[in-house]
Amino acid sequence: METFWYIAVALMLAIYVVLDGFDFGVGIVYPVVAHDEPDRRTALAAIGPVWTANEVWLIAAGGLLFLAFPRAYAAGFSGFYLALIIVLWLLIVRGLAIELRSHLDHRLWQRFWDMAFAGSSALLAVVFGAALGNLIRGVPLNQDGYFFVPLWTDLMTGPEPGILDWYTILMGLASAAILALHGANYLAMKTVGELQRRARCVAWLGGFAVVGLVVSALAAIPYVQPAFRVQYAIHPIGYLFPGAGLAALAAALQFRRRDRDLAAFCASSLFILAMLASTAWGSYPNLLISTTDRGNSLTIANATAGTYGMQVGLWWFLIGFGLIIVYTINVHRSFWGKVRPESESSAAE
Repeated sequence: METFWYIAVALMLAIYVVLDGFDFGVGIVYPVVAHDEPDRRTALAAIGPVWTANEVWLIAAGGLLFLAFPRAYAAGFSGFYLALIIVLWLLIVRGLAIELRSHLDHRLWQRFWDMAFAGSSALLAVVFGAALGNLIRGVPLNQDGYFFVPLWTDLMTGPEPGILDWYTILMGLASAAILALHGANYLAMKTVGELQRRARCVAWLGGFAVVGLVVSALAAIPYVQPAFRVQYAIHPIGYLFPGAGLAALAAALQFRRRDRDLAAFCASSLFILAMLASTAWGSYPNLLISTTDRGNSLTIANATAGTYGMQVGLWWFLIGFGLIIVYTINVHRSFWGKVRPESESSAAE
């Protein structure tokens, strides 16, 4: 039962990254691809009807983590309090930027919110990537299962690291590059004309940055967290996940070279899912790895809510998960197709 909930939480977080990830990616590439007001309105209209629906998955994943593994939820929200407050403010700024830029037809007002949208999107990608790096590297859990990490110390890994060190910064940069590629592929799929051409160019060039950063991040894992290889050594079938991820990245670049926009977007989506599955496989059964004493780590066994609670929660999860899938499919299906300048809708709709 614990393994099922571990997979469920990891799956919902992965779906969130894929869906809200292209929103972040559009924000990251927004200053580069949108050169004038029609381009900016078109880019925002491409994500306007769906970005709030995509964030439902983050809320649902957080609720599921609280239901299944309350000790890990409490430890994570306590130890990463500063980082979570930063994420909250960045999400607020990003939402305000999308909603408010069209409320006043003034160049200065619009440019301010454009910068807020692009900056918050890029920082969110970096912060989420750094958070993933913290989960891989581990945190200084004490015997009570709690920890505190400052924003940074000496930028080195070790028993008492900060949220930011050389590895988590590398993961943050890799995350920003991956989501920029993902968002550019989405824009290329949703737009036409010069905006589409620039999005294709950014995706093609950005793909090579992704390759370099991803290879560097993967190569660093054995030095940062040697235990990460244990699960792969015990069950080598797990190598299918990183193998599938690298194959999907190669396919995304190949499809991008041929300007097959939908295929490139699907390939970048598969790449993100496969790499997050690789992380979940390597971390299992750990939820939070302790850098001070491995015995202090929170696992699916010692952080669980209990058998009865998870059995009861299973029925509510199945109902809720089904409703979210239907809702997500309906929203994206309703706004499927190209966004053209002459048929733009407001990004706040």
